[in-house]
Amino acid sequence: MMTEMFDGCKQDELGLEDSRIHILNDDGEIISKGTPPNSNEERNEINEDSWLPITGSRRGNSWTATFHLVCSGIGIQTLSLPLAFLYLGWFWGIICLSVAFVWQLYTIGLLVSLHESVPGTRFSRYLHLSIAAFGPKLGKIFAIFPVMYLSGGTCVMFIITGGGTMKLLYQLLCDGCSSKHPLTTTEWFLVFMCMAILVSLFCPNLHSVALMSFLGSIMAVGYCTMLWVVFVSKGKVDGVVYDPSEVVTTKSSQVRSIFYALGIIAVAFRGHNVVLEIQGTMPSTENRSSSKLMMKGVVVSYLIIAMCFFPLAIVGYWAFGNKFPTNGGVLTAISTTLNYHTSKPLLALIYIQVIISCIAAFQIYAMVVFDNLERVYSGRARRECPKLICLGIRMFFGGLTFFISVTFPFLPSLALIIGGIALHLTFGYPCLMWIAIKRPPMTSKRWWFNLGLGCFGIALSVLVVVCAIWNLVCRGLDANFFHPR
Repeated sequence: MMTEMFDGCKQDELGLEDSRIHILNDDGEIISKGTPPNSNEERNEINEDSWLPITGSRRGNSWTATFHLVCSGIGIQTLSLPLAFLYLGWFWGIICLSVAFVWQLYTIGLLVSLHESVPGTRFSRYLHLSIAAFGPKLGKIFAIFPVMYLSGGTCVMFIITGGGTMKLLYQLLCDGCSSKHPLTTTEWFLVFMCMAILVSLFCPNLHSVALMSFLGSIMAVGYCTMLWVVFVSKGKVDGVVYDPSEVVTTKSSQVRSIFYALGIIAVAFRGHNVVLEIQGTMPSTENRSSSKLMMKGVVVSYLIIAMCFFPLAIVGYWAFGNKFPTNGGVLTAISTTLNYHTSKPLLALIYIQVIISCIAAFQIYAMVVFDNLERVYSGRARRECPKLICLGIRMFFGGLTFFISVTFPFLPSLALIIGGIALHLTFGYPCLMWIAIKRPPMTSKRWWFNLGLGCFGIALSVLVVVCAIWNLVCRGLDANFFHPR
């Protein structure tokens, strides 16, 4: 199986199958060219995709796609799912989680089908699909900021989470150490960032991240499974209550908490901004399109994700009920609650899995940023980005994300605001892009279904942001600028 995973399918690196080449340029125009090209300019346009990190290799397969999707789809937000049940209760918690799961799985299916929706053309980036759907101007406005913001912001969250977990691991293992000068939280952020960027230097393109994604997906599934198994083995906390009305009493607080819970569930599903990029690492032929390979990966990966999300949310709520901590998620619950103070080796293993998972997922989301920055250079220089420039781009991005994580170490407290701003990439835009590109009859049921779902997805994004701000105003924010704890 491991040989099949990384050998892939032998095919031209550009994924070209016939005598005509179709290229989507930065202005949203599809350019068709004969083969062979008659000028250096045509050769450069044809080879441009092979220069960039996302499409530098098209040797991926269903296995590598599965690992990428699991690694990028399970994150630290997953550990807050029991908190949503705290405000929604058993019935509505399970219903809302199930609806969100099916909804985002449907939009992933739309993205996969749109990857090769124009014959001979592959939309290997979310930005290019947006341009094809909404036009050059609107497409860039709708996609450039959300995609770059979401990818970069996610990497910042990885630094804060991974660096903070490294500090917890050190304190756990070296509780009796006599070091007079232990590393500060800022220094742990720096250690994590250096490790993540060091790994990225050995991963020139997205396909080369497959081994890290395999390791990261194993770690993510591992800590999710270990956590809910620990909850089952330990049993419920004494005096636990499952009635949401016991947690919030006033009408306004109940409304706010319901939307807050919906936001927690919605933000837990992530990775749609890298789905097209992952599919772009696959070969495509007339007999076997990349969509078929990708859908196999999607089905397998989201079965795995479902087996992580649902047990963790349900068992976590069963174990803690109204005593589930509102800050820090499951990790805080298991490490600080007296009855759940687990053994050091077990807690250390969970911390290690979280750290490795963050480093691996960092590579996938950072690759989107690397690709955009290298595309700017290649577009102007008309040649492949030199290794020295690639090194500079990675170091610049690492330094920038580290600076942001130190400047705003309280960003996890703003996770709903940060995630809500880009939530339409997951629940709204795919439906609207499908309508714009496929152009079904306006009288068809699927046209109205996707239009309603797309508009509702955008409205959900707005509601989550408004509710998160409302919740922040009511509870306050400890804005510890430049002072990570």
